[in-house]
Amino acid sequence: LKEGLYDLVDWENLLEEIEDMAQKHLDSCISHLAVILEHMYEWDHFRQWTKAGKEKGGLSWIRSIDRARTEISKLFRRYPSLRNKLPDYLELAWQDAVDELKLWLKDISKESLISQLPSRCPYTYEEAMTRDLRREL
Repeated sequence: LKEGLYDLVDWENLLEEIEDMAQKHLDSCISHLAVILEHMYEWDHFRQWTKAGKEKGGLSWIRSIDRARTEISKLFRRYPSLRNKLPDYLELAWQDAVDELKLWLKDISKESLISQLPSRCPYTYEEAMTRDLRREL
């Protein structure tokens, strides 16, 4: 391409490579969104089980949420089209979050709560991206 030899380019393969790269960036955003949703749900429903208890527990969740939001913001700056796409994947991210919540509940011997996890995401995209849990300490 740099040499202008456009007739030698395998356009179909090039398009596939570009689409794969774009999907990887979107997948990364979805993964970060899932972390946010997982920890927000833990904060809202399971903070009492942290070592520090409900009043001071969950600070590591807040830090994880902050890191995930920062990574999403970086990806948005690099790839602006992701900003419009990510909200459409809230439910997919929630399903990933539920998978992690199930594992965590098993780890803390609270398997009986798995059936109470919502099938639909209990948060809006805006809430996931902007809610300040530090104000709730």
